[in-house]
Amino acid sequence: MQKLQQANLYRSELITVSGKLVERYNKCLVKLGFTKTKLSSFSIDGVGWSPEIAEEKEETHYLNNGEANSHAILITPFQKGLPVYNPFYSFDKEMMKEVFAKHQQNIRDITRDSAICIEFDQKIDVFYEPLDVLKYKDVIIKFHLIDNLDKQKEAQLALIETFKQGNNFVDENLHQQLIASAKKYGDLRTRNLQLAPIVFTTDSFYTKAFGGVYVLRDFIETILVFEKFETYKEAINDTVYEGLMYHVSHPELVAKLTSHLIIEYNLEKEVGTKRYNRIKKYMLANSLKKVTHPLKDILQNPILFKSYLNKIDAQTRKKVMGVERFLEKYAINKQIKIKDIVDEKLFFSLHSPHSSLKAQHQDLIWKLLVNIASKDMLFLYWYDKEEFYKQYEALDDSMKEWVIETISEELG
Repeated sequence: MQKLQQANLYRSELITVSGKLVERYNKCLVKLGFTKTKLSSFSIDGVGWSPEIAEEKEETHYLNNGEANSHAILITPFQKGLPVYNPFYSFDKEMMKEVFAKHQQNIRDITRDSAICIEFDQKIDVFYEPLDVLKYKDVIIKFHLIDNLDKQKEAQLALIETFKQGNNFVDENLHQQLIASAKKYGDLRTRNLQLAPIVFTTDSFYTKAFGGVYVLRDFIETILVFEKFETYKEAINDTVYEGLMYHVSHPELVAKLTSHLIIEYNLEKEVGTKRYNRIKKYMLANSLKKVTHPLKDILQNPILFKSYLNKIDAQTRKKVMGVERFLEKYAINKQIKIKDIVDEKLFFSLHSPHSSLKAQHQDLIWKLLVNIASKDMLFLYWYDKEEFYKQYEALDDSMKEWVIETISEELG
């Protein structure tokens, strides 16, 4: 991943935690029911997730108590706006936006010398079966301070009120209690430590529970899409639920999403885009067995691209150039069918979220589309970074360079 890091494409927006902040972070871990980290320095994202701690604990989602209960840790106001690098739910980043929108000033005040443990409570203690994800609706975002700082403020204020009464100002024992409280927690009198719960209402979403499930429920019918085939098989045996269920590999899924106005395609328009050009180059690169030039050069140099395109067998060449071949034939004969000319995965990869969808739904559907057919490394990087990193690691070194340059160029 070194080349990605040098290009600022690998977890480049994490912030470093060290010193006293590590102690506060550990207090949050313990308060949430987890064990402390032994690391003296690590990095975190917008929800307080750390790749180093995940590696230490050998548990990617170490901030979860089971799949139904996720949490976050806030130890600095600088977490505002940071990416969520390993979201368990597709709306994790949106929930954090709500947290800062409502409590930014209080978070700034509290994290001067404390930390905030966040509980995402959806009133489900544990998932038992795949269709339990349908129970997700309102998530109550609850806040807990380490050392129960809010309770300590109440106790400190109570001591002060007692101090003011009668001759209590001469009570040495009371003096000592006040001094001890002030030394340990500081002067809490004017500190605003109240963080009211926030109700976050979900609509369509993706969850990593049960191996990955898309819940699409803002359309004509509720549609569940499963990434894990075993989970799909378990779900379809449920005789109570009558909604539509698919595995992500089912070809009929794309047709259903199209008929429900969730996705759309326009091959004639798409063939002139940068996306199509990237996908075509990616397909050619995956088709080449023996090369005498670096893959990066082959994909960037039009002369070399044509040279190697003509070196592959005719059947593979037709597959790489399927869209252009279809459009040429369709211009002459309108009876020609896409499936007879264009490779299925190539066709699927050229779909887009329907233009009528809301922005948050478009992001969700893009993620689903790159899971259905991941032939565009840029969109895979944008919408499923974990899968992107896996695929990137398996690439030829020269291909890695092409991917980095392609993404960096698009990001400006």
